[in-house]
Order: sequence, then structure tokens, then C-alpha cells
Amino acid sequence: MKDNERLLSLLGLCLRGRNLAVGEEAAEVAARAMDARLLLLASDAAESTLRRARHFAAEGQCVLERLPVDKAALGAAVGRGGTAIVAVTDIGLAEATAQRLAEIDEERYGETAAILSRKARRAAERRANRETAKKNAAPPEAKKTNNAESAKRRIEARHGTEKRPPRRENAKPPARRKPRADAKKNDGYARSRPVKKGKGSFRKKENG
Repeated sequence: MKDNERLLSLLGLCLRGRNLAVGEEAAEVAARAMDARLLLLASDAAESTLRRARHFAAEGQCVLERLPVDKAALGAAVGRGGTAIVAVTDIGLAEATAQRLAEIDEERYGETAAILSRKARRAAERRANRETAKKNAAPPEAKKTNNAESAKRRIEARHGTEKRPPRRENAKPPARRKPRADAKKNDGYARSRPVKKGKGSFRKKENG
């Protein structure tokens, strides 16, 4: 009897932490959303409720177990007049609930406790890997700086403003381009005479 009370107390703790879906409709929603980790059915639940609960468990890929308490006791633990089914949505609390069940009846609930222990361990490993990856990732400020520097280098390279490396001491100076031989010939003013100062000015023509 004390073991059952400890189990119901743990379910009440799950409810207060918002990690328990109470009732058939809420359990179905949690299972379809893949949030349910452990479906629990009261000992005196009807066969039709059991069939629907099995369907929820298959759809949500979670574990289904019958509780050693009836609907009245389960409902009292979660603040209802009578409840046939509840769903634990936190993997840690689901493991703890399965362990409580295994303490009550190891032969009946031992396998369920082992399954949820493995799932809880894998979930913890995934969470640790995500945290490690997040720590190793560069901070957003560094990423912005790197992006700005890359854009600046691309613009400088495109417009030819990028600083060139210093010339070596023994390097030859760049060769100067020689003027073309026919440049003077093509000049339109090559044969023109310079105009003397005052000659042919506008003021002189008026006086003349």
C-alpha cells in the first residue's frame, strides 16, 4: 500500500511540473505529438480504453503499462474524480515512475524500467552532445566580424585597393614604357607655330 502511495505521489509531482497529460483526450494529443514517454492505464479500465491506449502507444512510440491502482485512486492523485489513463511526458520522470513500478513488482515491470532507463540514458547523451557542440561553436560576434572582414577583402580585391606585398630588395624596378616613334607624327599640333603676344588680338582689329 505504501508503494502505491509513493507511486501516486510521484504522478502528482509530474502533474505539478506540467509533465503529465491527464485523460484519454490529453494522452492521445501527447502521443500524436510524440511527447508521451510512458502511458499508464488504471487497473479497472475498460477493454475499449485499453485498445485505444495501445493505439496511442504505437502511434507515439512510447511504453504502455497497467497501473496497480484503480481509476478512483488515480483520479484522486491527479485532482480528478476518476481517470483511466495518464501520460508522462518527461523522460526522466517516466524512468522514475517505471522504477517505482519495478519496486512494486519486479517481474511485471522490470522490463519496462530497463527500457526507459536506456531511453533516458540516450536522451542525456544527446543533450550533452548538443551542449558540447554549442560551446565549441564560434560566438555570433566573431562570426559577424569574420563575415565583415571577408566582405572587405572581396571589395578590395574587386576594385584593386587591396594592399600589395612589399617589393623585394633585389627585385628589378618595373620597366618604363618608351614613347611610340610615330606619336609626334600623329600629333595635330606638331607643325603649328606659337602665336606672338598681342598679334591678331581683338582690340587691335577694332583700332585698325
